Amino acid sequence: MSALLDRLSTHLFSAVRVIGVVVVLLCVSANAQTQHLRLVSTPWSPFTNSQGKARFALDLVHSALQRIGITAETTIVEESRLTPALLNKEFDGSAALWTEQQRERVLLYSQPYMENRLILVGSKNSDVSATSLSALKGRKIAIVEGYAYGDDVKIGNNEPTYVLTRGEEDSVAKVLNGDVDYTLMDQLVVEYLISNYGSDARARLAFGSAPLIKRSLHFAIRRDFPDAASIISRFNAELRKMIVDKSYNRLLHLEWIEADVDGDGKVEYVPLTDRPGPNAPEHGYELFSRSRDVREPQPSSNSKARFYFGGKVYQGWQSVPDVYKNPEPGNPRSQGSTITFFHFTF
Repeated sequence: MSALLDRLSTHLFSAVRVIGVVVVLLCVSANAQTQHLRLVSTPWSPFTNSQGKARFALDLVHSALQRIGITAETTIVEESRLTPALLNKEFDGSAALWTEQQRERVLLYSQPYMENRLILVGSKNSDVSATSLSALKGRKIAIVEGYAYGDDVKIGNNEPTYVLTRGEEDSVAKVLNGDVDYTLMDQLVVEYLISNYGSDARARLAFGSAPLIKRSLHFAIRRDFPDAASIISRFNAELRKMIVDKSYNRLLHLEWIEADVDGDGKVEYVPLTDRPGPNAPEHGYELFSRSRDVREPQPSSNSKARFYFGGKVYQGWQSVPDVYKNPEPGNPRSQGSTITFFHFTF
């Protein structure tokens, strides 16, 4: 009898153990199934748009999520539908949102990962010194139809008058043809415009230095989504890793960015490749704008500029080892160029 009971006990223990393993596997499987996000955004190239168009913010966020084991898809909707769709929980969140009190009640926001900075672009020798839209009363400004400029831009307001265009290229064409006085263009687009059409762009256009509209970009997820806080926390941690391993440069199609690599509050110049060539960059694209003297010298002549190479920060270009100044064979911008997304005519 004792032996029989022992055998029964052993079998029962084994059965319980098997059931326990099955339950754990089912829980893991169920959890894995929840790690797919249905996101929503409005169109605004080069940050957000449908597949095949410039959508660098979406690419960056999707990549960061993939690195922490989460898949995502983004649906593009009109601006008027975005907030209702999020509040009604039609989607799990958005890869590119400005902070907004109404949405914050239902969404948990990440730390900012980029900025929208809209500057004034006019024809050569035009006055682009305005620091607010209200200072442009009576002027005509081109804006892209369907883009979400926010409450700062009110259609029908004559301070200034807004003219809708089909895209960034159409906006620039209207400036060059004299149909409008200015266009509002994001600094990231200006970065690409100058990089790909440098001599023509500088010869025909004038670029403002002060953003007239500035908004931080965030990834956001529904507060009631399973493990929402954990997803946001892991996403935030992944951002700095992506700066360090140059994923930001690659996904934004930029040779140099300015970012705080080591979290000490100081900005470093981060190259797309550790062998960019013998010359310091003339400038880098700032992930986040900072206050500085417009007379600040270029990195090549500024001993206070900091550079990130090979996992280490160097003070001043002269301190960067020569091994990093030996250019890498071929074109380092192997991931593509904005010239495939924007086609400006001068």
